Amino acid sequence: MSDLLGISPLEAGVVVLSAVGIAVAVLALLRVLGQRSVARLSTFDVVVLLVLGSVGGRVITGYTPSLAAGVIALVTLFVLRWCADKLSRTRWGALIVRDEAILLVRGEEILERSLRRARLSQEELWEALRLAGVRNLTEVAVVVLESNGAISVVRTGMPLDPRLLDGIAQH
Repeated sequence: MSDLLGISPLEAGVVVLSAVGIAVAVLALLRVLGQRSVARLSTFDVVVLLVLGSVGGRVITGYTPSLAAGVIALVTLFVLRWCADKLSRTRWGALIVRDEAILLVRGEEILERSLRRARLSQEELWEALRLAGVRNLTEVAVVVLESNGAISVVRTGMPLDPRLLDGIAQH
């Protein structure tokens, strides 16, 4: 059977373990780098991402990759993604799989500690405010680094529903 598929059951197991190992390693590295690192990719980030994909693919499928190893790796990664999605819907799983949203600006107050925690520079904050059409901090109710790495700007004008800030780290 392994002659037809190009992979033995033991090698298939190694592919599955390698795929899980690489996925866990990438998740751990992204936790260290922060969610903003994947929200806005620079040219250098794209290069690194392509190289990571290439290295990860070689590690997962082995020295001489076969079609069967590639299919097993893809199925394993899709199953991991499905499991992560299911896990993120639980309270404890969300702590593992999702990043926490972080309050960056409250009114006219820039929360420096939160910027440091988010690994975000003031220049990046000002850029996000400009992109949102903000001309002055008096226009801002809150700015939040969302769990997906995007920056949300909520303007003043109407009273802010406190539920909008549920689950957001406020330092």
